[in-house]
Formats: sequence, structure tokens, C-alpha cells
Amino acid sequence: MGVSTSALKWQGWLVGLVTLAGLLVFAPLGLYVWASGGPSPGEAVEVQAEPDARVTACRVDPASRRVVAAVEVAGQGSYVVTVEFRDQEHPGPGTRASQALVKIPGVLPGATERGEAVGPVWPVATVPWCGVADAVRAEELEP
Repeated sequence: MGVSTSALKWQGWLVGLVTLAGLLVFAPLGLYVWASGGPSPGEAVEVQAEPDARVTACRVDPASRRVVAAVEVAGQGSYVVTVEFRDQEHPGPGTRASQALVKIPGVLPGATERGEAVGPVWPVATVPWCGVADAVRAEELEP
């Protein structure tokens, strides 16, 4: 059950040739990725500012018993804000919160736009808590 020395010799050559082929294929790819790195130090980079989104009011509509959150966004562009409705600010583990989306289109630089998010029907003796779960530029959502 011994392996002949000529078989070991060919296996050694085969390993060497496969390693060489791998280097010839992947070395240029690695150099390309490394060379295309980031912007040069003198190059200007456009940074998108995070939107300043907040809930300014949280109330229960007396007619429908639904929670209504007033949302305010400052920043440039159109935004989709996810508002979360809970019965307490810091929920326990495993607690799920209701969410609603509100689209606030066309915020001009330096301006503040407002919208309303309508949540679920709320229990009678419970005070709601409303907060911003996420705010995303609408352009980032389009494919």
C-alpha cells in the first residue's frame, strides 16, 4: 500500500501548478481592488447628511381611537419615516411595537416639513408612546 515516488512527484508538481494558476488569476484582481481603493486626500467627497426626524406630538384621536403622531423632518430631499407606537418608552424583552410609514416629500435645504403617521386603534386606559424608528431618503429605496 505504498505510494510510489513518481506519484508523489507528480502530485507536488500539480499542487505547484494550481498555486501558480491561482496567483496568476487572483493577483491582478487583488491589485485592481487595492488600486481603486478610496478617494484621494485632495478629492472632494459628497456626504449625505442624516435627516433630523422627530415626533413632535403623540395623541389618540377621540373619534377613531387611533394613535396619531406628528412627525417633523429637517434636511434636503424626500424621506420615508418609520414611526413606532408603544405603550411605554422602554419595552420589555420580546415586546413587539406597531409601526407606520409616513412619506415627507420635497424638503428644501434649511426648511422643516411636517407629516402625520396614523397608528393602530389604542386601548382606552393606556397612554401611547410614539418615536422615530428609522428615517430613510426616498431615493435610497428606489431600485
